[in-house]
Parts: sequence; structure tokens; C-alpha cells
Amino acid sequence: MTSKEKTTAQLTPLIPREILFGNPERTKPKISPDGKYLAYIAPDDKNVLQVWVQTIGKQDDRQVTADQKRGIRMYLWTYKPDQLIYLQDAGGDENFHLYQVNIQSNIVRDLTPFQGVKAQIVNLDHCFPDQILVGMNLKNPQSFDVYRIDLNNGAVEFDTQNPGNIVGWTADAQFQVRAAIASTEDRGSNLFYRETTEKPWETLRHWGPDEQGGPVLFSDDGNILYISGNHDANAQRLLALDLRDGQEKVIAEDSQYDISGIITHPTTRTIQAVGFYKDKLEWQVLDDSITADFEFLKAAHKGEFRIVDRTLQDLNWLVAYFTDDGPVYYYAYDRTAKTTTFLFTNQPKLEGLQLAPMEPISYVARDGLTIHGYLTKPVGVSTPTAAVLLVHGGPWARDTWGYKGQAQWLANRGYVVLQVNFRGSTGYGKDFLNAGNREWGAKMHDDLIDGVNWLVEKGIANKDEIAIMGGSYGGYSTLVGLTFTPEVFAAGVDIVGPSNLITLMETIPPYWKPLKRVFSHRMGDIETEPEFLRSRSPLFFVDKIQKPLLIGQGANDPRVKESESEQIVQAMKDAGKPVEYVLYEDEGHGFARPENRLHFYAIAEEFLAKYLGGKFEPAGSIDGHSGVVK
Repeated sequence: MTSKEKTTAQLTPLIPREILFGNPERTKPKISPDGKYLAYIAPDDKNVLQVWVQTIGKQDDRQVTADQKRGIRMYLWTYKPDQLIYLQDAGGDENFHLYQVNIQSNIVRDLTPFQGVKAQIVNLDHCFPDQILVGMNLKNPQSFDVYRIDLNNGAVEFDTQNPGNIVGWTADAQFQVRAAIASTEDRGSNLFYRETTEKPWETLRHWGPDEQGGPVLFSDDGNILYISGNHDANAQRLLALDLRDGQEKVIAEDSQYDISGIITHPTTRTIQAVGFYKDKLEWQVLDDSITADFEFLKAAHKGEFRIVDRTLQDLNWLVAYFTDDGPVYYYAYDRTAKTTTFLFTNQPKLEGLQLAPMEPISYVARDGLTIHGYLTKPVGVSTPTAAVLLVHGGPWARDTWGYKGQAQWLANRGYVVLQVNFRGSTGYGKDFLNAGNREWGAKMHDDLIDGVNWLVEKGIANKDEIAIMGGSYGGYSTLVGLTFTPEVFAAGVDIVGPSNLITLMETIPPYWKPLKRVFSHRMGDIETEPEFLRSRSPLFFVDKIQKPLLIGQGANDPRVKESESEQIVQAMKDAGKPVEYVLYEDEGHGFARPENRLHFYAIAEEFLAKYLGGKFEPAGSIDGHSGVVK
């Protein structure tokens, strides 16, 4: 970096962590099915996220929930007037309970008051407003049966038994569970179907271990089951399966990209549009009745737009616009008048700040595979500088375009940020996904190193000033980076990453048992090849670590247990390796409470500045966090 550019970077105002990692001011709006109320999530006077409601056309906003600590993140309107539901766990343990709240009385009822049991919403239907279908592992911790819950009195009625391997359920227009997706012994999956609830399940289709698919939606008359699947194709397509003759018809497809979103009419079950996430989100409109709406919305405001809610009469929509250099903008859309009315942004304090654009990039890996990703450069810096390789979790997920708090934080502190959709990431078709099979810590990591080399060769980053950081699988990648390629990175930040793939599989929750087959196929089989898993586990290569490591962990994490971090921290201390460790007593797989986020990122920011030379905001006093530095 030249002296002029260093001055420019230093003059770029430091964005407070509170803005980047604090709670949103208002977010996730939803309109009641009758169009009378707008709900949204916002913090209360104790900075805990709650559900708020206002009467549309009035300024009568009122808080209708009273969560005491972690805050509410997922809620839905029911089709019963004045009733909302939301999911909440305890301290990040992921044993979610389903709660009902009356927005007039603020009375909250736990609809699934069973200790140690996890609830999953299966379906709501406008034709059955008094009921909800819920999956619960009440009888067997390893599998979820379906229960029918009465929203009037909270009565729980057993509905459908899980034979043991079903991992997802689909109800028809009569609110009967008639399709399911099940894991199979060959590490693939079966599409189950039954003509009526009185008849036995039959297998309509089998997907092998290198294929994906599942049920999406029944047509209104019950004759068509829409499914996703990549059989007979590289990418997942949307198909209409005629249940009368077994014939499949392609509804929407792309040769390279999987379907990534489906828009359905609120009452008729008509599939109206299908999304494909390429560098950015693109829509294929299937229903002419919304073509003009999509054309209008695409041109109305900048950014990627998504329909986030609709009334039952379908005259009013809520639309979100996602940008890379600002907040999410929410609008109410009047379909009749073809007008949008601004509601709010989720983080208004981001507006007017010097935020960095996110650029889609691609490069060719060492074996010829094209790798896609995103590059975020610090404002005012164009020559080689320090960089952070920010690795996504999953690993069967992907990074997308748009505002990301971590990326903006790092860029604002002076670092180039590279986010890589390495092989094994989802969305790019099964060939790309399967290229990651059995490549944890191997070719998946090679793709990351090839990304680092690309940064250096392009003159974007300084070779000796690159850190690696990530959560979950990204945390594992951080540990791999410091052990398997110790000369590449100047430092690493691991958030809830597994250090030993053997103990990872031994300690995951019992209800993940059907999904363990996926891990066995894609990561390695703990039963038959523990030595292979050991060879891909950073814990056993601590002696190779040369550079400092920072680890953040939630004590209640059910996926990556506290022991995953504890064991590598202890091993590093025993070997005299530089490690810092922060444990949060009331967190799970990630940091939900803003006090804990702010505490950890203050530590991480100073850590990165120490080893990369970037800017940092002094930690100051952060009240209310549960972090213990060990």
C-alpha cells in the first residue's frame, strides 16, 4: 500500500461495531393474511428482539412478545385472526418450542411444552385456520413424528408416525400429510407418497447418494406433486409429477444452477416464479398474471428484490430490496395501483456510510474447476494490502451477494475480503457439489488456497498479510489452514469450528441420525474409516501450527460441542502454541445475543490488527456479555 493510500484508508471513518453487529432497528416485516396488521421484529427497551405489531394505516406500534434474553428471530402469522406463532430455544440448545401469541391480549402459550423436545413447523393452511401441523421428536429423540395442534385450545393430537428415516413432511390441500422425504441405507433418499392417510407409504422415486431431490408442494386438486430433483440433469430442477400416471414434466430449470427459491400463489397453490441464484438472484416467471408486477418491481428500486409476504386476496405484497452497500429496504406494494410505499430499512444507520461494494469473481482451481466467489475491497485502497479469507459454513451452503456485516467490518478496518464458494458448496449443480465428496481438508481446502494465490497474483493482497476466518465449517477451515498449510496464513479466527471429525460425529444430536448418512458419504464414515477422518482432523496436527489462533465457542452448541474447541485449545497450550479462547455460556452454534457478538468481534478486531496491521476500534466497556476468556 502506498503512503497516499494508507492515508486514504486511515481517513475512511471507522464504522462502530455497534452499527455492524448490533441488533437491527426493525426487520422481517410480515403482513397479516387479512391485510389489517403489519408485524416486524425490533428490540425492546432492554435491547432484546421482540415481535411488534401495528395496525396498517395507524401509528399504534406495540410490542406483543416478551422474550427475556435471546430475542425472537423466526415468527409467522397464522390464518387465525390476531394470532402469531414463533419458535424459541433456550440458550442456543436448538430444542425449539413453538409459541402462540394473541396480539390483542399479548397472552403467550407454549404449544409444545415438552422438555428436551424440538418442534418443527410442518404446515399452515388458510383453509384450516384453527390448526397447525408440527414435527416433534417426542416419542423418539432420533425422529420427528407429525402432530396436529389446535390453535384454539392448544390440544396436541398425534397425526403421522415416522418409521424412523423420514426427515421432511409435505401436506396436501386437505391438510393431510401425504408425501415425505426419507434417508436410505445407501446414503441416498426416497420420495414417499400415500394416496390417503389410511394407505401405506409407497416409494415414488429414489435418489442415490450423489443426487438430491424432494417434495415441494401438492397441487390444489392433489393430482400433481411438485418436486425438486437433479436426476437426469446436473442441476436441481422443478418438476411436476403426475400422481395418476407417474409422468414428470419440467417446470423450471437451468443447466448450471439449482433452483433456489419458489414463489407460490397464497391460495391456489399455483407456482408463479422460480429463483436461480447465480452471481446474483434471477427469477423465472411462470405465471403471466405476475409478469407485470415483476417487471415493475425490478425497475422500481436498486438491488435484488424478493417478495417477503402477501395477503390472501393477493392485492398487497411486502417486498425487500437487498443491496451490497447498505441496509435492506422494505416496501409495501399495491398491485392494483402499481405503486410502492417505503416502510423502513433494517439498519438505517448504515445509510450514508462509506460501505464497500461486493464484486462477484471467479477463478480456475489447480485441477481446472471454475470456482466462484465474492470480493470486497476497502474503500480507497486499490493496491496490495492485507486480506481475510472469510469461509462460509455448511459446508453444504454458499455465499451470496449483498450486504454482509462481517465483510463490511473487515473492509472498513482495511482488509480485502474474499469469500469463496469452494467445491462442495450448494447451488452450482450436483457435479460441483459431488466434487467436494471426501475432500474436507483436501481439495475443498485447495480451492481456498487457490483463491489466496489468485489474490496475490492479481496484486490485490500481500502474500504475508492474509488471515483465514469462518464459522462452523468455516471454523474447521480456519483450523485446517493453520495446521495443513501453516505457511500460508498470518493468523486464524475460528468460530464454533470442529477440530476432530471423529468426535464431531460422536456428539451430534440424536435427531441428526438420518443425516449422519450424508456425512458418511460426503465427509467419511466413522464406523469403517476412523483413520481417514483422523487424517482430516486438525486436532492431530497441532504441532504444525506456526501462527496465532483465536477461537470463539458457545457452551450450549448442540452441533459442534464445546469440547471441539476445548480439546484443540488444550493441545495448543500443551505444545506452547499461540491461542486465545473465548467461551460464551449462553450461546449455541453462533452468537445470537448482540452483547456477545460485540464482545467477540472487539476481541477479533484487535487480534487481526495485531497480526495484519489493520485499524481497530478500542474494545471499551461491553455490558451484558457472557464471554469468558480462557
